[in-house]
Amino acid sequence: MADPTTASREDSLAVAEAARQTEWEHKSFAQTLFLGRFEPSLVFPFPEQPEDDRKKGEEFAAKVERFLVENFDADKADRDGEMPQSVIDGLVEIGAFSMKIPTQYGGLGFTQSNYNRVVSRVASYCASTAVWLSAHQSIGVPNPLKMFGNDEQKKRYFPRLAKGELSAFALTEPGVGSDPAQMSTFAEPSPDGKGWILSGKKLWTTNGPIADIMIVMARTASVMVDGKERKQITAFIVERTFPGIKVEHRCQFMGLRAIQNGVLTFDKVYVPNENVLWGVGKGLKLALITLNTGRLTLPACCSGVARLCLSIVRQWANERSQWGAVIGKHEAVASKLAFIASHAFAMDSITEYATMLADRGGADVRIEAAMAKLFCSETLSKIVDMTVQIRGGRGYEQADSLAARGETPFPVERIYRDSRINTIVEGTTEIMHLFLAREALDPHLKQAGDLFLPKTTFGQKLKILKNCALFYPKWYTLQWLPGGAEIPHDVAPVLVPHLKYVTKYAKKLARTTFHLMVRHGPALERREMLLNRCVDIGVDLTVMAAACARATMLTKKNPNDPMPVELADFFCKSAKARIAECFRAISSNDDKAAVKVANGVLDGRYSSLETGFIDPLAHSAAQAKKSSRSPTPVG
Repeated sequence: MADPTTASREDSLAVAEAARQTEWEHKSFAQTLFLGRFEPSLVFPFPEQPEDDRKKGEEFAAKVERFLVENFDADKADRDGEMPQSVIDGLVEIGAFSMKIPTQYGGLGFTQSNYNRVVSRVASYCASTAVWLSAHQSIGVPNPLKMFGNDEQKKRYFPRLAKGELSAFALTEPGVGSDPAQMSTFAEPSPDGKGWILSGKKLWTTNGPIADIMIVMARTASVMVDGKERKQITAFIVERTFPGIKVEHRCQFMGLRAIQNGVLTFDKVYVPNENVLWGVGKGLKLALITLNTGRLTLPACCSGVARLCLSIVRQWANERSQWGAVIGKHEAVASKLAFIASHAFAMDSITEYATMLADRGGADVRIEAAMAKLFCSETLSKIVDMTVQIRGGRGYEQADSLAARGETPFPVERIYRDSRINTIVEGTTEIMHLFLAREALDPHLKQAGDLFLPKTTFGQKLKILKNCALFYPKWYTLQWLPGGAEIPHDVAPVLVPHLKYVTKYAKKLARTTFHLMVRHGPALERREMLLNRCVDIGVDLTVMAAACARATMLTKKNPNDPMPVELADFFCKSAKARIAECFRAISSNDDKAAVKVANGVLDGRYSSLETGFIDPLAHSAAQAKKSSRSPTPVG
């Protein structure tokens, strides 16, 4: 009998693989980097937003800022756990909820760059408000409807969304996170054949408790592929007025306390055929493609918060004195200031690069968008932690408390809580690593992946080996040879060595990845710690190139400003240290020992350590026990 765990894993991988975008219509800078080629023409000159479009975005961002500053107390919303309806109504009125809706349907029709510019600024003021806007537009109904909706669906829903009806995206379930193959929400054709009967439960649906229209993912009947059952997932446009929908619970979180997020149940909800989005069985692919651009909003929000943190620490490090000098002059703090400034610049660089590629068209941004999400969410975690540390007790103290005793109420404590979600939502750090590893390995898997499959015949294997013999000797030899593409002539001299480093170490990354594939074969997919290091190297190399390209562009605009080159230079030095450590750990690591200890935890071998504490669940259990013993009242 087959191992059910293995069967489930293979089932999940088959569903995920079937939903992937398998073709590459355009070159990707990051993918070519993973193949050992640094192609400057794909990142130089750094893509710029047209001035008239940038001006339109700036003006609207300033309008939103004025409205929030004059009408909304973000700390009060965090404290109360509620977003005032007047604020939502005001944002609807000025068009903030229709930024991504095409103009012909009453929306603003913003580019991704302008949308990011606005939401980034909002996130720096109140992350909860940014989530209201983003959950509605980045992954809610407007974005997938724009990409996959038919004309009738667009005419029916876009005007309603532009006028203020809110939307949500329902994918996650209580027992299903990043593995949609295990989804239990199911839709079956109605008896009359004119619609679908949808039943199930969705967890953590942002905007769900108040959404008027939502995208709901549900399994539909499986299909047979190569003699095996393959699960199908379909996207449905569901309206709150459809009978059978219930909000079971509004979730409360560590941060983002003013958002609306909840558990929704669907009890035999009738959904008409015309509300299937894109097509039956295309739901997961729709979600993944939607996230390629929708995912760009989160790094933009992270960048906005990073810039705010830089402002806060700069002011405090110049104001607070200890041991005869302001704390910014002490190296322990100075190192943190340098990290925050340089990495905020890098965050802006990779986010703007990927966003402009998406706006300009003619580019495949799936890898760059995922890199921006991974890099910015992880980097912001470090920046916010450093901000708390630099502020000390004032970083841990709530803004209201600071204000009550006459101190500047920087909301660092709230920022810390709000930012923690970024490495979890829209693809956890772990899932981003897996996604990027899969995409980075894709060219090799297309070349030789079937060689290791049991179903591959001897004749097919010979054909694969012949193709490999034609490709790999030349490709592999190039990964050892020095040289590469010429560095653009207008790059600042101090940045040239960094770009030569990218050229050299892209080749080292390519041959290292190849060695791992040859050594581990199909088992490499389970060596996640090794793959994660390869991905992290690729991310840092990509961000180095983006930072240098953006610094070059900014310097050409203002030759007298040393800021861009200084920050790009320091970021690249920091990235090189991380890259060196990752390469070292690929060849010399304690991965097997870590797995052994982890298995010991799972097996209970170290359960003797789980003593000497008070169980946080004990009180609830004691109260339940006491309640069960209480005599039933008479009369």
